[in-house]
Amino acid sequence: MLIGTAAPGPHGAPAPGPGPHPPGGQEERVVARIAELERRLGDPTDERGELSYARLLEADERAELSEAGERALDELVLNADFVPLEHGGRLERIDTLVRVLRQVFRRDIALGLGFGVTSFMAAVNVWSSGTAEQRGRLAELLLDGQKVSVAYHELAHGNDFVRNEFQARPADGGYLLNGAKQVINNADRAAAWVLFSRTSPAPGSRSHSVVFAERAGLDQDRFQVLPRYDAVGVRGCHLSGLDFTDCPVPASALVGEEGKGVELALRAFQITRSAVPGMAIGATDTALRTVVGFALGRQLYRKSVMDIPHARSTLANTFLDLLISDSLSLAATRAVHVLPEETSVYAAAVKYLVPKMLTDAMYDLSIVLGARFYVREGEFGIFQKHVRDLPVLSLGHAGSAACQATIIPQLSRLARRSWFRDEPAPATVFRPREDLPGIPFDRLTLASGRDGLSATLVAAVDLLPSGSPEERAAHGIALRFMDELRRLQEQSLGLAPQDRTALASPAAFALADRYAVVLAAASVIGVWQQAQGGTDPFLADPAWLAAALHRLGRRLGLQLPDLPDSCEQRLHDEVLRRFDGTRSYDLYNAPLAG
Repeated sequence: MLIGTAAPGPHGAPAPGPGPHPPGGQEERVVARIAELERRLGDPTDERGELSYARLLEADERAELSEAGERALDELVLNADFVPLEHGGRLERIDTLVRVLRQVFRRDIALGLGFGVTSFMAAVNVWSSGTAEQRGRLAELLLDGQKVSVAYHELAHGNDFVRNEFQARPADGGYLLNGAKQVINNADRAAAWVLFSRTSPAPGSRSHSVVFAERAGLDQDRFQVLPRYDAVGVRGCHLSGLDFTDCPVPASALVGEEGKGVELALRAFQITRSAVPGMAIGATDTALRTVVGFALGRQLYRKSVMDIPHARSTLANTFLDLLISDSLSLAATRAVHVLPEETSVYAAAVKYLVPKMLTDAMYDLSIVLGARFYVREGEFGIFQKHVRDLPVLSLGHAGSAACQATIIPQLSRLARRSWFRDEPAPATVFRPREDLPGIPFDRLTLASGRDGLSATLVAAVDLLPSGSPEERAAHGIALRFMDELRRLQEQSLGLAPQDRTALASPAAFALADRYAVVLAAASVIGVWQQAQGGTDPFLADPAWLAAALHRLGRRLGLQLPDLPDSCEQRLHDEVLRRFDGTRSYDLYNAPLAG
């Protein structure tokens, strides 16, 4: 069913869509979509609203997803944002999908994951490797308001996919499903499941495949949904499992080629790892906004908390963390479109570093908030909820260690073939509002040995101005980052063979950590360079560039001179300006409902 028709969603609400040919340009469409979302979801600080923080917290206390929230997202046909344009949906760019979902995540991470992001994570496997029939059927399900789950997990093996035991055993022109999958979001209410399955008893990565199984086509006596798990974070999400016993599926359920499951999953991760952390920036945006309001209103020693230097600095640094995270997320998601052969390492860096930075920022903010950090209701309750929900994004099938394990085997190749040799990434990678070509699912590769993002850092050293104190500070720190890349190159070339695998030593994992920070620095520089002559004077200001590079340098343990006082003052002024204007604390400075 195409979304041009008014298909009722599962809550009975009409689901009008944009039609097969959406009007306007890409940026015009996403701005209109975000405004539509904000209008429908409303001001979350207004307790009278059905989607206020107060109502969302009440649903969380009951360990439920907000019914009003799911109804609103059905009415907005949010599922259409997970379906490519050619299949009747709205999905044309990964970075704009991130911007749309950020509006949901800033209200409730569980609602964002529970309503649809899990469907997107499942769907990417089919968009990238499925048959025309599979893609068409998946589009029908999603555009009809249904949910789809992805099942990689087996608790006994975690992220070690090649040891998974769940079977899709070839039999009678199809497959028999046997075994259990645990901790699957929406397993109990999905219309279909994407199942990572063992199709051969032989060891190695060629023993697994991916199966797209529709619930309605299965023998209902051959599988069961396992009991729901209780969770500390995202309590409203439906986390359960599936258990199959000789459950037949047709040969047409196979996604891609038999034995290519690991490769298929890793290609899908290049999109989902790039996208989901950027969505979560919305939650930390809310946390920062909450603490800014507290700091302005709370009096200590006849002054506001905002007058305390440590509090001012913490709020400015959190704002920086959001800008840094958004810069890296932007570069990775846009690279999917224009540098698809390089995105494996960028996506892993985003999924590794951004959740860490956001979680660290939440901890720093909690110190400013003080005892109110523990409150689960009222004005500050949403902060506590985001603190509990956010760490979930660092877990799952693409946890921190798994992302580092994706980077480590590529380091020596990048050091040998790419660093200080490649051309810089195209300017469009760093331009948030510029149009992009379609998503080249078929060009995503597991590793390429090229890295235009780091080359942007190297090229920038000769291009960065050094007139003002802020520019001189930024230029000096950029030089230090180029030295850091040189050290990474030397140490990566010296890695022993066993340290070029997922079973590498802690020193190799530390290299992956440092490399992710270098990529973040390159992204920040690229965004600042492309903001010159643009419409946002703040992004064109060298003050935030110098401060962001300084913060990343300190994260690496570099000994750096203090920044000019003007840097923190410029950040402080922007934090207050966006708070007073109810605008987002990311690269887009977008108007918010509240």
